[in-house]
Amino acid sequence: MTDGVVIHLDEAGEDKHRAVLRNALNLLPEVPPGTAVELVTHGPAIDLARPGRPTADALAEAMAAGVSLRVCRNSMRSQGLTEDDLVPDAVPVSSGVGHLVARQREGWAYLRP
Repeated sequence: MTDGVVIHLDEAGEDKHRAVLRNALNLLPEVPPGTAVELVTHGPAIDLARPGRPTADALAEAMAAGVSLRVCRNSMRSQGLTEDDLVPDAVPVSSGVGHLVARQREGWAYLRP
């Protein structure tokens, strides 16, 4: 597999979340097949990962297309959330910012729309 692309989202807001998900979907046909694309959320952006949000359909579409959702455990803890509070297939990571740095050190491209 080729190096991946890590997308950074730390902002709240339905419009911002929809725009980032659109960016992720638009990116997929532009990268080589097999390229991993991860959307890393932390801070107020982890609201995207909760079921029943207005962006749920857009998130499901992006995930079905191959975008992987990573959610910061530190942010989850500070907001009183557990894995049971997240959409199916969301993957908690110990630290959102730590995960971003680790991916960049591994050679992944970094995108902050």
